[in-house]
Amino acid sequence: MSDKMMADNNIRLLDCTLRDGGYLNDWEFGNSNIVNIFERLVSAGIDIIETGFLDERRNFDENRTIFPDTDCVDRIYGKLDKGSSMIVGMIDYGTCGIDHLKDAGDCYLDGIRVIFKKHRMHEAIDFCKQVKAKGYKVFAQAVSITSYNDDELSELIELVNDLEPFAFSLVDTYGLLHKGMLRHYFDHACAHLLPTIGIGYHAHNNFQLAYANCIELLDDPPRDRMLIVDGTLYGMGKSAGNTPIELLVMYMNSLYNTSYHNSQILEAIEVTILDMSRKVGWGYSFKFFLAASHDCHPNYVNYLMDMGKLSVKSINEILGSLEGEKKLLFDREYIKDLYFEYQKQHCADSDSVSTLFSELEGRDILIMGPGKHIYSQRDRVEDYLSQKKCITISINFIPEDYDIDYVFMSNAKRYVQLCSALNEQKEKSKLIATSNITRTLGEFDYTLNYSALLDEEALMPDNPLIMLLGLLKKAKASSAGLAGFDGYRETSVSNYVNPNMEYSYSSTEADNINHDTVRSIRKLELPFTPVFVTESIYEKL
Repeated sequence: MSDKMMADNNIRLLDCTLRDGGYLNDWEFGNSNIVNIFERLVSAGIDIIETGFLDERRNFDENRTIFPDTDCVDRIYGKLDKGSSMIVGMIDYGTCGIDHLKDAGDCYLDGIRVIFKKHRMHEAIDFCKQVKAKGYKVFAQAVSITSYNDDELSELIELVNDLEPFAFSLVDTYGLLHKGMLRHYFDHACAHLLPTIGIGYHAHNNFQLAYANCIELLDDPPRDRMLIVDGTLYGMGKSAGNTPIELLVMYMNSLYNTSYHNSQILEAIEVTILDMSRKVGWGYSFKFFLAASHDCHPNYVNYLMDMGKLSVKSINEILGSLEGEKKLLFDREYIKDLYFEYQKQHCADSDSVSTLFSELEGRDILIMGPGKHIYSQRDRVEDYLSQKKCITISINFIPEDYDIDYVFMSNAKRYVQLCSALNEQKEKSKLIATSNITRTLGEFDYTLNYSALLDEEALMPDNPLIMLLGLLKKAKASSAGLAGFDGYRETSVSNYVNPNMEYSYSSTEADNINHDTVRSIRKLELPFTPVFVTESIYEKL
């Protein structure tokens, strides 16, 4: 018998679809799907099945796999046959008190997995002791394992040995582990854990390594303890998703001569999961790659990308400035400060300012934005231009079939998108750029200090319309007309001449920004009253 087959008895597959997959649909799988997934996993012979989260903050809903207490777990699963599977639930430490767990002997669950962050390890392990005292098999789950250095991991393992749980798991929350790092954490844990404690691994797929990392451990499992490897149906799970359980089953059956029934797994995917995947996507993606490549929380990437104003180069540079514990503990104010600090790149702009002001002083200006009315109400724009003989300045885009004198660029992402068009336009239009923009070739016609144009008190401090109006005030322009500034709308309503320009806002967020824009215009105390040449939400506020 091969070493692999001898190791088989110490390897367990755990499916956490009904828990980790719930991040994508707020745990609303639907009661019939919950039952079908569970029964298929039992029929497939999966060793350990996770039923969902225990979270006292949530009300019971038979269609959801998140429960306020263990009684509610019993209400959904209590009459279902467990087969030979161990059934567990999960608690994110601090979200479900011990009084919400009845004794294991009276509960459908056999075990409880408790996840916790590094800074709460001591209190979390104390909670695990209470759970163990109730008779449950306890799994201590160290989330963001890459946030631990060797000394911190040794400190945690001391606590775990004192607890002596059923298993201790390395949780690669943000999919940061490569093979060498994985082996380091895994071997360190195995060397210091009591042999009675199983070791688990929970992967995420940010680097497309979830399955490969699992294979690394399956190919060389510990000889003195149980190995538990997590997976989900079709890889369904938080962020970039998990290791697909069907791949693990295939691998185990092929190389270890196990007898998991993959047909049951595949039917569960076909009947329930494929339809979910069409509604809510998961798996390897650009933003989760960016997060993993900087060892940081993916919400930092979401925040910067949702701004819609940064090139990937800029996003990479800001993520590279994240430090220490902040990397994996998302802090909105922290990333907001880093964003504005990055944007405030200083430049000596006195020459640009002097020349530009001399060209704009005393002139009528038409500012052109990317709203759809720039084309749908073209007759109004052309009438205004013929009456005023205006200088035209477009903001962060180039309108087709209009003569543009200046293009004002304050958005690094839009600059990258328009780079080729701007090069073609350079004989017709001068380019005014703020100092946060990095030019691909040569110099801008005018470069202005980004920070000098901000309204620090505004909801959107770098609103480009407000930045440009403030510039025109300083330049002593005679008047300003506004065309194509339709106002912000919720994401579902197309509002831009180019869909690539759309921002992601809720109706409330859009309303707040619109009101804030109007307040900011008034606060400028312009010597002229801006004229809305095309229709705008701003006129009505």
